[in-house]
Amino acid sequence: MIILSATNIAKSYGVDIILKDVSFHVNQGDRIGIVGNNGAGKTTLLNILCGEMPYDSGNIFISANTTVGYLKQSANFNTDNTLMEEVTAIFSHVADMEAEMAALSHEISEKSSKGENVEKLLHRYDELMEAYNRSNGYSYKSEITGILNSMAFTENFYDKKISMLSGGEKTRLALACLLLKKPDLLFLDEPTNHLDIGTLKWLEQYLKSYSGTIVLISHDRYFLDQTVNRIFEVENHKLYTYQGGYSTYAEKKRQRREEELRKYDGQQKEIARQEEIIRRFKQHGTEKLAKRAQSREKRLERLELVEKPEALAGKMKIHFKQEFKSGNDVLFAEGLEKGFGYGQRRKELFRGVDLDIKRGERICIVGANGVGKTTLLKILMGEQDADGGRLKIGHNVIFGYYDQEQQNLNPANTVFDEMKDSYRLYTDTEMRSLLGRFLFRNESVFLNVGTLSGGEKARLSLLKLMLSGSNVLVLDEPTNHLDINSKEVFEDALLDFPGTVIVVSHDRYFLNKIPTRILELETEGAMDYLGSYDYYMEKKQEIESGKKYLNQLSTTQGSAGAQNMENAGSGEENLDAGANLSASEQRRINKELEAKARRREREQKRLEDEIAALEKEIADLEAEMCKEEIFSDHLLLAEYHDKSENCKNKLTETYDSWLELQEE
Repeated sequence: MIILSATNIAKSYGVDIILKDVSFHVNQGDRIGIVGNNGAGKTTLLNILCGEMPYDSGNIFISANTTVGYLKQSANFNTDNTLMEEVTAIFSHVADMEAEMAALSHEISEKSSKGENVEKLLHRYDELMEAYNRSNGYSYKSEITGILNSMAFTENFYDKKISMLSGGEKTRLALACLLLKKPDLLFLDEPTNHLDIGTLKWLEQYLKSYSGTIVLISHDRYFLDQTVNRIFEVENHKLYTYQGGYSTYAEKKRQRREEELRKYDGQQKEIARQEEIIRRFKQHGTEKLAKRAQSREKRLERLELVEKPEALAGKMKIHFKQEFKSGNDVLFAEGLEKGFGYGQRRKELFRGVDLDIKRGERICIVGANGVGKTTLLKILMGEQDADGGRLKIGHNVIFGYYDQEQQNLNPANTVFDEMKDSYRLYTDTEMRSLLGRFLFRNESVFLNVGTLSGGEKARLSLLKLMLSGSNVLVLDEPTNHLDINSKEVFEDALLDFPGTVIVVSHDRYFLNKIPTRILELETEGAMDYLGSYDYYMEKKQEIESGKKYLNQLSTTQGSAGAQNMENAGSGEENLDAGANLSASEQRRINKELEAKARRREREQKRLEDEIAALEKEIADLEAEMCKEEIFSDHLLLAEYHDKSENCKNKLTETYDSWLELQEE
């Protein structure tokens, strides 16, 4: 069933055409990824579809009774609210129902004790109970907790004012609020910005199981491959549709363009051949050949011309150069630690971080949000002091820093002035040429930095970094606001850079392409993995499997057996320990693992049965409270009300236990 369609949508700003003749349809349950260069009109299209921006012509259809949710790049919150107040406001209608039900219960009790007719009140109470159940009234609090935890909001955040949250935290909160609303049609504009890898993986799984329809803008190629079944590309004011994820789209787009060019070139060659034949026929001057020439001219006039494929959008031209080499030893650190605050309020970010970085390495740092990745970068550059440990910076090391917040840009400057303030030795012509390589052309060089989009600011910061001549590039989430074309150019430039790269990133496509090593930062220290993201995930899973195996072995054989395993080897040898067991020992362990899985299944079934029983008991109690012999006796009514509240509290606890079991 078609849930959304657009026909010949057009949008312009003055003489600048943004969208032209855009037509498509979205079926119920579709997962649509919208891609395109920065400035192509993706967000404009999303704003039009959500009804937040007018369009010049065309038609949009959204099926009746469809609820719509929209995650914007910048969220609007009441900054005076706490995080929990903002989230619970989503369920204000449920809280209102609870209050009305309590008031009705009290009113029914009072009026029935006086012998008054309460039939209308009972009918209203019954309606409220049904609506409360439909609105997930018995478990919405558990759902709030589950979503917030998945978005890395622990209880410490619940009473925090919105105004105290960072930009990334506000984005995660906006996404959490939207997921709790569960609209039929979900619009997401760059939902992966500011999410760590763990949260990204959770979001991917959540969206895969989401019952509604999803339309999202993203430059995260890995995320698109995991979540969408169709790609909409906005290019040269038009929209092209492709079946499949990003990788399929990229291949199909290449094939489509090659086919269009082949058809165009073939037709142009044929037209040129026919025109040459016509010229020769006319040249001979005979009546017979003149008629043939006229016949061929008429056929050419009736020929349906193949349009020349439009030129591809311009790409950044970036090349990182180092003015001189650093020493072979770039950075060496032992036991670095950092925290903030004092006493009981102190928050420890990390400790025991050891590093040994050599010239030419490309190190990617990953880890959960809040673990201190950006802080570690600033310590390595000497911009912040560590609380403990030792740091040695190598010979001739010159750092160049890319700040994800772009705080190195002056919003009051024009683009041109921003560059001239930093690099005065370049002539105006040279600077205009450099800006053109980063897609700042014509009048765009006189735009104020404060009015630029996230992608434009990112390109400007990269240009400043390119001109710095640094031999160690320190990059904090450099791909966050870049479109896919710019990401690919940037990645190729990093691969060609002869110096050293230290980068924090959650872009898994980038992490598969760039690093020679991945460093996972945790509170207890940092773990080194040679290779790219897929290898890192593979080894991480092997290590986790090894730890689980040792724990299971410790449980089945006692601590002595586990100690023998640890003494027998370490690292990867431990992971292969199972291969040295006898067949009978392996069967025994497999049986114990199967028994553990059965126990988990039984516990899940028990909790689900208990949830169903509690929900039935609550419904029965509510029904009993509506009976005349109960609500006419205010003491008995109060007793039933207490029982109902106890059941509801127990239901919440049981739901929490069930959710914990799912996350194991």
